[in-house]
Amino acid sequence: MVEPHPGHEYAYNRWYEDDHYYAGAMAMPWMYAGRRWVATRELRLLHRPAESAVARPVTAGCYLSTYWITAGRYAEHMRWTAAINRRLGRDARVYHDRTHVFTAFQDHETTVYRDGAAGPRDFHALDHPYPGLVLEVIDAESAEGRAALLRWLRTRHLPERVAGSPAALVTVFRPTPLPGDRMTYVRQVEGVDTRLTLLWFLERDPRECWAEHFTGLEEQVAASGLGRVELVAPFIPTVPGTDRYVDQLR
Repeated sequence: MVEPHPGHEYAYNRWYEDDHYYAGAMAMPWMYAGRRWVATRELRLLHRPAESAVARPVTAGCYLSTYWITAGRYAEHMRWTAAINRRLGRDARVYHDRTHVFTAFQDHETTVYRDGAAGPRDFHALDHPYPGLVLEVIDAESAEGRAALLRWLRTRHLPERVAGSPAALVTVFRPTPLPGDRMTYVRQVEGVDTRLTLLWFLERDPRECWAEHFTGLEEQVAASGLGRVELVAPFIPTVPGTDRYVDQLR
């Protein structure tokens, strides 16, 4: 999740979409799907909670890029991505007028489906034309507590929340440390032992269902005694090859 610096919104969007999405991601081995998402100012004003351990301020993060990496190939991919990004830096193909708000490689823990075996699977999710996405980040109190939090999410909380909702599926991940030779403009991942990252794939624009279906997430998690919601952030998909929504970021 990245925030282009004020005045650089158009240039950043064109660089990422025309160059970096491919050269810095999709062209690499073992990365098999990707999708970009955008949060207009209207959407960012829906971000919660006001005091977030992830986004400071909580409205930071205009763009979210999501990628799927082939299971069992993470180590090989990381060697490629570190080397390629060093090369892109030497070739002056890195756009520096941006801030990485929340950037991490993450291991898949579980997926909860609304409709059971019907509908797209999680590996289809970045290719299926979902009109909305919600990023949720939850922190447990401890590493041991995260296991209990994950069990509660998988068996109780998420099945209840997706039932009858516009969310076709929710994927749950845990972050992994970035390599020591990562680019210096990307900070090391926080909460590696305590954090869970959720992606809610929606069949409706999040603005149409926000109040009805995404109210009370923080309170439910807090009431469980298992964690604290540090970010709930809605996005809509970008339109590749265009600057649609850039004029709505500020």
